[in-house]
Amino acid sequence: MDKDDESDRQSGGIQSLDAALKLLSAMGGYLRPMSLSELARDCGMPPSKVHRYLTSFLNAGLVVQAGKSGKYDLGEGAIALGLAALARHDFVNRASDALPELCLESGLTVLLSVWGTHGATVVRWERAATPTVTSMGLGTILPLLNSATGRAFLTWAPPAPLQAIREAELRAARKASSTVNSQLRTEQDIERMTETFRMRGFSSVEGRFIPGLVAIAAPILDWQGRAQCVITLIGTDPAVTEPGSDAVRKLIGFCEKLSFSPIITG
Repeated sequence: MDKDDESDRQSGGIQSLDAALKLLSAMGGYLRPMSLSELARDCGMPPSKVHRYLTSFLNAGLVVQAGKSGKYDLGEGAIALGLAALARHDFVNRASDALPELCLESGLTVLLSVWGTHGATVVRWERAATPTVTSMGLGTILPLLNSATGRAFLTWAPPAPLQAIREAELRAARKASSTVNSQLRTEQDIERMTETFRMRGFSSVEGRFIPGLVAIAAPILDWQGRAQCVITLIGTDPAVTEPGSDAVRKLIGFCEKLSFSPIITG
């Protein structure tokens, strides 16, 4: 048996292909073309070996080479693969499939919501072993200003689809005399709130939408850093909403694993 074949058999893969993919992945991590020496250094490979791989990538259209500088960048073949992956990625169903595990690990009820025609809409509900008493269920529309889910959409979703509901809820808040809405009456109030949420990576409410319940929510972000859906944990202990709590760490970890952009930007 060839020595390379024996090494491949022991590693469970094809070592030369693993090295080639490592090189291609390294190129994807940069926002500029790279020189041969830079790629060799970053991948821990001899320049001659890197050159052979790059030649194959050039032939396949995965890489292009600048004329004067001689540096290498991702080509049309890599773009086509990326676009195909984008078109096939289903954020909502992937998150939905993982909800039972998050529910079990956190011990809290879990919601998955998307932005629908009428607002933040619950499309998946995973109840904890100790259920919370609430009338919410599938299809429930959650408010933007006073629910953790709505606040997560305010913070991370594209603003245009939210604008009409955002303005309507602000008008209602200005007219209301209750303390429930007193903290969010202006656009400046919302901006201050959402900036805080961006810095800590989650939104929260404490018994405002449903008395006696607390909730934290975080987004699953696409490549543009925009929320494709929002995951919410519901409980009764106010400690759940504290930054650094076990529930917060589990929620952010769950969403980061399914996101393509960093959630915490502060």
